[in-house]
Amino acid sequence: MPEVREVQLPDDVRLHVEIDGPADAEVTAVLLHGWTLDGRAWHRQLADLRERFGGAVRVVTYDARGHGRSSCMALPTATLAQLGDDLAAVLDAVVPAGRVVLAGHSMGGMTIMEYAHRHPTHFAARVAGLLFVSTTAEGHTHTVYGLSPRIARLIRLAETTGAGVLARCGSWRPPRALLRALRPSIRWMLFGDHCDPSDIRLVTSAVARASLRSIGGFRASIGAQRRLETLAALARLPAAALVGDRDRLTPPPCAESIAAALPATELTVCPGAGHMLMMERPDEVNAALAGVLRRVLERPAASAELVG
Repeated sequence: MPEVREVQLPDDVRLHVEIDGPADAEVTAVLLHGWTLDGRAWHRQLADLRERFGGAVRVVTYDARGHGRSSCMALPTATLAQLGDDLAAVLDAVVPAGRVVLAGHSMGGMTIMEYAHRHPTHFAARVAGLLFVSTTAEGHTHTVYGLSPRIARLIRLAETTGAGVLARCGSWRPPRALLRALRPSIRWMLFGDHCDPSDIRLVTSAVARASLRSIGGFRASIGAQRRLETLAALARLPAAALVGDRDRLTPPPCAESIAAALPATELTVCPGAGHMLMMERPDEVNAALAGVLRRVLERPAASAELVG
């Protein structure tokens, strides 16, 4: 069973953190979930890492502020910049030493980029490898929901307007009856050609735990982020990126621009898959994460901790 901890941040937000593996493991993998989800999204990767690496890799997951079992926050802190600061605080609290591989899905990947942008020295001293899953460094530049540009603009207008309303609803959570009614829409937006019923239930359960403030509040920051230049400075790190060719939120051009900024990145495009690759294509995500971890484990520790 994982160790459960609570990390209290300077603004009194409490983060739910789970740690699996020995404190003296050679490398710690920190897995960051996407918008409206929680740490359970990585459950298939947790099981695979335990089987592949045993005690050589420690794994940390946590629920972002306003998500899952973490507490809600003041609306002005519902930003990617704050999430980058939160990641630095989590590392200091639960991974104070040793090499770290960061894996981020969607908003989690953007959190990693924000951490690198806002804390470059801290990042350079700690981070030895990266995995980006269904994410972007260009906000909503490429997001057209798989529809025509005109219809996509209308959907984005409705989405951003609705997000502004939700952001003012505080710590309330979405009614479960409403989420059950919206399940077909959630399935269309997040999944590709195939969806296991257990996966859509897990996703719906995670959305039900997210505060309305976080569902609406993070939208503006996510749409506006531009971090390709930040990524370009990280070219020395082992990295991989994955995307589904049916991803309606972060389509293949998002991953391609990440790979272009990080030329050593191994890019995988998964046919028929949507936005939830950890669930839809666990074997591909597991292999990519294991590949980054093996490359890190094969390198001398000192070389991964040089600040540059």
